[in-house]
Amino acid sequence: MRLPLQITYRNVKSSAMVEEWIREEAAKLETFYNQIMGCRVAVEVPHRHQKKGKPLHVRIDLTLPGKEIVIKREPVPSNRSRMAAQAASSGELPAKSPHHDLHLVIHDAFKAAGRRVQDFARCQRGSVKKHEPPALGFVSRLLPEEGYGFLEVADGREVYFHKQSVLRDGFRSLKVGSPVSFSEEMGDKGPQATTVKAVRAPRAAVR
Repeated sequence: MRLPLQITYRNVKSSAMVEEWIREEAAKLETFYNQIMGCRVAVEVPHRHQKKGKPLHVRIDLTLPGKEIVIKREPVPSNRSRMAAQAASSGELPAKSPHHDLHLVIHDAFKAAGRRVQDFARCQRGSVKKHEPPALGFVSRLLPEEGYGFLEVADGREVYFHKQSVLRDGFRSLKVGSPVSFSEEMGDKGPQATTVKAVRAPRAAVR
């Protein structure tokens, strides 16, 4: 994963199992938007509850271009029995383990974060479409197994694009020479194409 991920534990010991859950969930966020600049996850027990069963809370702080997203989650009574039943049937965790609730809380927190990231990505794409007409280019290279390719654009440059940037799951239908429209933005490794869409324009028109 490319996004910087920081995991902290407050008033609770760190856990390799919990860290694995968090990393798996964080990786999913990049399928919604691949320009996440930072992800900070805190697992904590509030001081006021240290002697009352230690309810575990999860906080996610996401840094996006020009925006911060904060998600907070904690166990609720209705979740405990459901998670306990799932854990007992799988045999993965001992009964009455505090991780029962935490696994569900982590999942719910990242699910909420995913919705917020998708909303941000849609708004950003809408803003680009509204203020900047899409550019034209054609596919110059494809690496289907790796899930990305390159476009040749009007000024002769090659611009990277990821399969997630192709609208309507159209990556599989692209071929070398396919004309496309796209928007361009700066990624971690330089310019990259976003909102890539196949068009019917002749190849000569984009040279």
